[in-house]
Amino acid sequence: MSHKLKVGIVGGTGQLGAAMATGWLESNHVSPQDLWISNRSGKASGFADWPEVNFTTSNQVLAEACDVIVLSVPPDQTGKLNVSASDKLVISVMAGVSHKQIRELTGTRKAVRAMSSPAARQRSAYSAWFTKDGLDAADRRTVQGLLSAIGAADEVADEGQIEVFTVLTGPVPGFAAFFADCLVQFALANNVAPDAAVKSVKQLFLSSGKLMSVSDHSPDFFVKEMVDYGGTTAAGLVKLQELGTVRLIEKGLDASLERVRTIASSD
Repeated sequence: MSHKLKVGIVGGTGQLGAAMATGWLESNHVSPQDLWISNRSGKASGFADWPEVNFTTSNQVLAEACDVIVLSVPPDQTGKLNVSASDKLVISVMAGVSHKQIRELTGTRKAVRAMSSPAARQRSAYSAWFTKDGLDAADRRTVQGLLSAIGAADEVADEGQIEVFTVLTGPVPGFAAFFADCLVQFALANNVAPDAAVKSVKQLFLSSGKLMSVSDHSPDFFVKEMVDYGGTTAAGLVKLQELGTVRLIEKGLDASLERVRTIASSD
């Protein structure tokens, strides 16, 4: 089982790497003594509660000590990885770095391209992952087990979907925070006290997320239900549809998707 394997995170004190590490440690999916983290300082920043975690400045030392290697560094730092891991399972959560590049960078034939999110710290991330030939059934169970331990996870058949999920679910709170702020600004413009405006909108997103997460229905069901009801919310939803809000949001997401496809090759 994956929690008995030694897992190493290159860049494990960055935002995403630290969130994944914390999620695994708090869920007991990976024990502290079986977790390795490499960073530039070799210091255990943020992991005082787990003194048994192994820290190193050498990515290669980590690679040789571990069964599973997670790459979580900025995409413009891939040239500095210096990892040789020909027989290791390598999971990359580096935005825009292709499956082919992961294999070339590490020498592994067991490469996985994935995307998770900082919500891994609360074990509420959505993680999508993609691989080609090279992984056996046990390897796939290991990947699915690790990613499921920090939220929900799915293997996808098309590598391009990893780019889409990098846009949709990688940034947390990301776009959800933007939409929430729109509601806060509306409340403020209508003389709601700032504290109440922020508190109410946060509670709205919390309760809406919980309601939809336990329902078998997709979000469009709830939109249609409210529009069909014809109440006060329907008036606003119909106006947003008439204004072409969906297409405007698509344009913003398209811009992010284009950035994902070029970020790893940016100067």
